[in-house]
Amino acid sequence: MSILHVQDLGASIASISPLSGVSFDLERGEIIGIVGESGSGKSLTAMSVMGLLPLIGGRVDQGTIEFDGVELTKISESDYRKLRGGRIGLITQNPMTSLDPLKKIGSQVDDVSLLHLGLDKAGAKARTIELLSDMRIPEPASIYHLYPHQMSGGMKQRIVIAMALAADPDLLIADEPTTALDVTVQAQIIRLLGDLVKKRNLSLVLITHDMSVVAQTCDKVMVMYAGTAIERGPVQEIFDTPQHPYTKALIACIPHEIAGGERLKGIEGTVPGVAQYPSGCRFHPRCALAGDICSKDIPTFEKGGKRAVACHFALEAS
Repeated sequence: MSILHVQDLGASIASISPLSGVSFDLERGEIIGIVGESGSGKSLTAMSVMGLLPLIGGRVDQGTIEFDGVELTKISESDYRKLRGGRIGLITQNPMTSLDPLKKIGSQVDDVSLLHLGLDKAGAKARTIELLSDMRIPEPASIYHLYPHQMSGGMKQRIVIAMALAADPDLLIADEPTTALDVTVQAQIIRLLGDLVKKRNLSLVLITHDMSVVAQTCDKVMVMYAGTAIERGPVQEIFDTPQHPYTKALIACIPHEIAGGERLKGIEGTVPGVAQYPSGCRFHPRCALAGDICSKDIPTFEKGGKRAVACHFALEAS
């Protein structure tokens, strides 16, 4: 049984609908990568699962989000608060703003265990030091007493991960967890997340714009564009035989060793804003394969085994 099952998810903010037709499954112990350019709807998908859309004046108005057999769109906010930070942990993209600068590192991690696990202060401190050690932070008993400004960006991100793990969650959602870090530290954090999933039998939703991270880390991938899912499947199959032109273009953009003078590849145009979503397939203004049908008819999410793609010309793209 899936730990997380999202079916035909749609969301609205005021009078606009920035998210529609998002469907995916995640088993226990699996990592799914949600990938796409900025503005594709990746973070809105995460906020929908976490029940955080009301914070930006939004709501889920279509589809279902089932977590371990519980339909999240039907539970109360008080029940949601028990899940958030408890059974569902969130790793945010900017550790610089995720930590309270006025509180010591240890007390910030302690707070999660105190709230969700009901530990006393001594038990929470012992758990925090153990988590800091699991994060491969040297001298965790000393780090416990430091303030955020006394730590590097990579160390702060490890603290944010420790906070997400403090209540022993079943599901982690990591929203661009390495964006603010340099390349070397990014690789360390991604490896750490992969190891934690295996060690703790967690499930992880990894939101990223980096296809190379998906290739190295994830079991499956969902590609998003302009607020909707356009392709989904096992990572190896998606990279070997991408069926959507956008997926194929993203993979072609992965940096590789190139000859002198050769330019890195890109995708012409930009992701449209919500108010400018085109009719039909939302990618058709940027697609080399687009025909008349693409501007008129919305492609359905055609499924074949574990694969799914929404494209009128999927076979020609693969």
